[in-house]
Amino acid sequence: MKIKLFTVAMGIVLTATAFKASAQKAYTEGFVTYNMDMRGQAVEAKHYFRADSSAIAFSAGPANIKVLSDSKQTFMAILVDVSIASMKKAAVMSPAEIEEAVAKMPTLTFAPGTETKVISGFNCKKVVATDTKTSKTYDVWVTNDISVPATAFSKYYAGAGGFPVQFASFQDGQTSQVTVKSVTEGKAAAGTFGIPGDFERITMDDLKSLGGGM
Repeated sequence: MKIKLFTVAMGIVLTATAFKASAQKAYTEGFVTYNMDMRGQAVEAKHYFRADSSAIAFSAGPANIKVLSDSKQTFMAILVDVSIASMKKAAVMSPAEIEEAVAKMPTLTFAPGTETKVISGFNCKKVVATDTKTSKTYDVWVTNDISVPATAFSKYYAGAGGFPVQFASFQDGQTSQVTVKSVTEGKAAAGTFGIPGDFERITMDDLKSLGGGM
């Protein structure tokens, strides 16, 4: 397991969140299952959502990782649970670290296309996203079949015209492909959006040090 997976997970949170749009099915609480490509590694993740909170959970080698954030963009934490090492750590980002991470994200504009296709059962249309900072373009496939509560970082795809089903996530100048596999309605288990009491709270620098040695 490498620290790159942690930083990619942060990028997923910054870009793989949903937003409200005109839709046939409106979800208020539940989870999205994603297939993701993290630095060449195929990963399945679950994104639990409700109006005020977000949690993305996935596994990387022996570690179970969860990335927490709130809808006001004031809190973000990465939880790492490695049972074989009896390690439970929660790296909580400072306000300055959150601001820095957000500042590094692209500024996207969107141009609707005419292409359509079905992805994971959703009727999708193609939108071309352009990063005004670098002029790079990205294909984004969105659907109006559903809507999901907005979260803190929804602004990155809010102008795309629908719920993003296949898109790029961004972190440290790198991109990762993300595809929605399914969306499930339901209340998350108690504690999904919080830091359990048996996790040791550490800084992001501490987490990077741990990742570099694993």
